Amino acid sequence: MADLKLVETDTVSSTSGHALIYAAVVKDDPAERSSPIPATTKLLFVTSEMGDFIKAGGLGEVSTALPRQLRAFCDVRVLLPGFRQVRAARPAMDIVRQMPRTASLPPWSLGRFATADGLTIYAVLCDELYDREGSPYGPFAGGDFGDNDLRFGRLSLAAAEIAAGEADPNWKPDIIHVNDWPSSLAPGYMRWKGLATPSILTIHNLAYQGLYQPQRMAALGIPDLAFNVNGAEFHGKISFLKSGIYYGSHVTTVSETYAHEITTPEHGCGLEGLLKTRMDEGRLTGIVNGIDDSWNALIEGGKTSEQIVRQWKRRNAAEIRKTFELPDSRGPLFSIVSRLVHQKGIDLSLEAAESIVASGGQLIVTGRGEPRLEEAVERLARQYPRAVAARIGFDDGEARRLFAASDFLLMPSRFEPCGLSQMYAQRSGALPIAYRTGGLVDTIEDGLSGFLFSSLTGQGLTSAVVRAFDAFRTKRAFRQMREHAMAKRFDWRRPTFRYADVYARALAA
Repeated sequence: MADLKLVETDTVSSTSGHALIYAAVVKDDPAERSSPIPATTKLLFVTSEMGDFIKAGGLGEVSTALPRQLRAFCDVRVLLPGFRQVRAARPAMDIVRQMPRTASLPPWSLGRFATADGLTIYAVLCDELYDREGSPYGPFAGGDFGDNDLRFGRLSLAAAEIAAGEADPNWKPDIIHVNDWPSSLAPGYMRWKGLATPSILTIHNLAYQGLYQPQRMAALGIPDLAFNVNGAEFHGKISFLKSGIYYGSHVTTVSETYAHEITTPEHGCGLEGLLKTRMDEGRLTGIVNGIDDSWNALIEGGKTSEQIVRQWKRRNAAEIRKTFELPDSRGPLFSIVSRLVHQKGIDLSLEAAESIVASGGQLIVTGRGEPRLEEAVERLARQYPRAVAARIGFDDGEARRLFAASDFLLMPSRFEPCGLSQMYAQRSGALPIAYRTGGLVDTIEDGLSGFLFSSLTGQGLTSAVVRAFDAFRTKRAFRQMREHAMAKRFDWRRPTFRYADVYARALAA
């Protein structure tokens, strides 16, 4: 049985004082058992983004949190490209070694530095590939950089060169953990080098695979023998991601439900056969992400009252309504905090908005994405100026205040490998309303901490919205659901232990 205690944090609202959030202290935490791997184990965590410096999505948040948690189990170092933002954050760093050109992959230097809390970072220093404006993957205006195959081939080969002991002769990893397609060639390069170092690939989103024409093989230094169905070839193209799945020791993905979904034609993106084989071999594991400790900070003390939580929610709601120029209302406040893209079901949310407004609710939308959906959101706000507000863009502090203010979060994603917003929402007392898919299934308890629906249509979402209104009007039921949601714990302790267990299995094999 979880004990319900009070969390106090000042990160949610800049004007309403400290935020009060319930936290569950769960007994028999598996992360409190002994480590499944020796503390001397050396782990190289390879990523294309890290929230300390630059991020585009959930991978950046995972790369910020998970390596730091893994330090309790092993000697972990992070490898990422030497983006302009990384160089700006750390203009002076140690140069471990200068490395030569390979095929069309430019020469590079291995930079090394430590973060303020002592995490060792390796940077692939190659300004012709990484010193440019934009996200990790493309210009701020949108699209991809035309040389991403070289940019992330360089990252992947750098990881293999570190694994071989070529780039840092004083530190050689026992295991490598790569993430998504940008580093997924690393297990292939390791195999082609004849290395036996085990490698773990985490798939954060199978839809992005890093596909390139076969004529790029020579430029990337990929041997001809790898262009094979039992290799890096995928429907006549090179697939970075398939290389990681095929050559890697073990594959993980970011929720248990998504691990099963990607073995089916509906969600497997053409790789379901290989992924089903990995699952049958016991080499595919789903591990739900954690969320940042600022959402889970715990203080000792007794249980807090519903009245305190209700007052905190009301203060944040009043503040956010003022910010978005909505009038006061006794009805529920719904929110959308999301990329405005087709995957996230924004079109379904816009359909359900009519029911929200008609029933006396209000809706606030924040995010950016596809121009047609941005325009549709702004059009809805103009149509219902007293009930709907929108801001095209994203501000982390404002998003936190919106979670704290909301009664419900709309999240009807068509697919969602893990999702973080539904966890942020529950910790903040906003009940998520979500399609029954991926990590949403694994983190939302239907009728207890939120609402799930099974028909991926506007009507399906609207039916769940009706259920939400019914709960809101039944004050006791709504209070119990909110209390249950806020008591859920989504920290990194359990996921970290499970990753360590995967490492142990790969090392043993």
